[in-house]
Amino acid sequence: MKGEDSIGVPALAVLELLAQDSPPSRFHEVFQSAQQQQSLSSDHLSELQRATHLALDIQASVSQRRRRETFMTGLVDTVRDMTLPSSPDTLLKVVTSRARRLLGFDMAYVSLRDADDNAYIHSSDGDSTALNTGLVVQKQRGLSELVRTSGAPFWSTDYLNDDRIPHWPEVDDVVRAEGLSAIMAVPILRASETIGVLYGANRVVRHFTPDEISVMRSLADFASVALEKAELLDRTRTQVAALESLGAQSRATVARLTDLGEAQTRLTAMVLDGSDLQQLATAAAEMLAADVTIGDAYGQVLGSSQEARELGEVMTTGAVLEAQAAGGPILLSPGVWGSPVSAGAENLGLVVMLSDTEPDTDTLRYLRYVGHAVAVLLVIQRSTAVAAGPVRDEFLDELLAVPLRLPHRLASRAQRLQVDLEEPYVIVIVRPEGGEHGKAVVWGSSYSHRHRGLKTVRDGRIVLLLPGTDASAAARTVSEELSRVLTEPATVGAAGPATGLTPASELHLEAQRCLDTLIVLGETGSSASMSDLGFLGLLLSDDRDVDGFVASAVGPLLKQDAERGTTLIGTVETYFASGQSPTRAAEALYIHANTVARRLDRITDLLGPGWQKGERAVEVQLALRLLRARGVLRRQRETTLGTAPRSADSE
Repeated sequence: MKGEDSIGVPALAVLELLAQDSPPSRFHEVFQSAQQQQSLSSDHLSELQRATHLALDIQASVSQRRRRETFMTGLVDTVRDMTLPSSPDTLLKVVTSRARRLLGFDMAYVSLRDADDNAYIHSSDGDSTALNTGLVVQKQRGLSELVRTSGAPFWSTDYLNDDRIPHWPEVDDVVRAEGLSAIMAVPILRASETIGVLYGANRVVRHFTPDEISVMRSLADFASVALEKAELLDRTRTQVAALESLGAQSRATVARLTDLGEAQTRLTAMVLDGSDLQQLATAAAEMLAADVTIGDAYGQVLGSSQEARELGEVMTTGAVLEAQAAGGPILLSPGVWGSPVSAGAENLGLVVMLSDTEPDTDTLRYLRYVGHAVAVLLVIQRSTAVAAGPVRDEFLDELLAVPLRLPHRLASRAQRLQVDLEEPYVIVIVRPEGGEHGKAVVWGSSYSHRHRGLKTVRDGRIVLLLPGTDASAAARTVSEELSRVLTEPATVGAAGPATGLTPASELHLEAQRCLDTLIVLGETGSSASMSDLGFLGLLLSDDRDVDGFVASAVGPLLKQDAERGTTLIGTVETYFASGQSPTRAAEALYIHANTVARRLDRITDLLGPGWQKGERAVEVQLALRLLRARGVLRRQRETTLGTAPRSADSE
């Protein structure tokens, strides 16, 4: 029993050391102590040595198992971290950090391939210099090329002195700066393609175990999956963003189409409710957020938004025909779009839009619809004018009759026809030239309807009664607009203004005399009113507006003499009486010739250039004669009535 106890004590000590997880050196100490004491036989000593070796094997196996458990725990943690939504940069940072801590590297980093297939350091962990991240290694150089080509792990205990590696100076400089020695590199694979390399390095000589290499490969595989997941996530986010943008665009388009549909309904309602073209242009401008002008087939502006007056400059016959040929919205000039107004094959006009921005498809579609709405309104107006035309023509015929019959009945008819003769109006008579009478009559019906006037035809001449106070302006406007329709310009005479039923026939006769005067003077194709004919108008006019004629001819001189006490009227009379000679006029006035010259300059300033020549000179002299005659008649009347000057009474 004593021998057995002596044998069991060392073996028990080995088991105790194994249970305590003692370091290997303690096991060797027990065996060496038994050898030195020589208390055991050689057989027992061999058994103790065998027990020590077995204990060390068990301890190594346990340590290896623990390391594997540690590796597995680290890998699981890595996988968990990689499942979180992250960018590729963040995921690669996780991989390098895990590799360095899990395998005890002094430094870990990842290289990827750029667009030129060169390797570059993407991210690193544990580096002590600023020379690492972003470093580019050209193709066929460096450790990354070796791993990429083989597709297998590579390791070295002494990087700088390993001839198997295709060295690259910049990389070697970093290795020296970091003081690295041992290095391991494993490929990051996607299918069979190497997309990057995962590195681990130590600053001392190190021999890597198969387990460490296996763990490193697992981390590289995780990195590959993580990169693919991150790229997929990025693509998904991009697609989601694109879908959200498309959805927003679709919602905006639906909203825009809804707005356009409501706008179309509004325009249709305006047309059916009897709105005019001006109101239609204003509404269209509001809906399009742009300036809008509506014109007829001859380029004449029919309606315009308040801000779009200048668009009349692009409203030409050429623009109308260009849009008609295009059959839809067309760019007329930078920022200016036009859409045709047509009914079937008939060209009715043009809608012009001025926009600071490029219109989209929906806007142009709506512009086209505005053209359709305008066409409907023009057709309705034309149909209304045609239907009401005979009645209104008959009314104007009766209004112009001499003598005026049944004025009370005419007043009632005017009210039913919505013709307000208590507002000022003018009479315009048109004689078409060149045999285009029918076209001119149709135009006259449309024109009178648009301007809320009346039209009739007498003796082949078109008679228009139009609201207004300026007969000359009305004649010019009618002449200009009708000239766009006819091959040859028409001759136009006008008279007015007047109010009430009775003056209409008088204005008609005066406008006829004005028109006949133009024809006699050889001025066919021109336009005028009695006031435009000067002294001829005075002679031909029924009202003989002498005061108006004198004021138009020499009114500024009369005003100057009255306000300043000058004698410009007398100077002009003497000047004409002296044969327009300043010298003889000075002698007749008993003043210096320079004084006459200064007065004549002042007269020119007041009357304008040309008062001494031609028709102007005749008008000025006629006005002076009328003044003289009226003065003589006034003095005669005063003498007859006993209203002589006070000095005569005193005598």
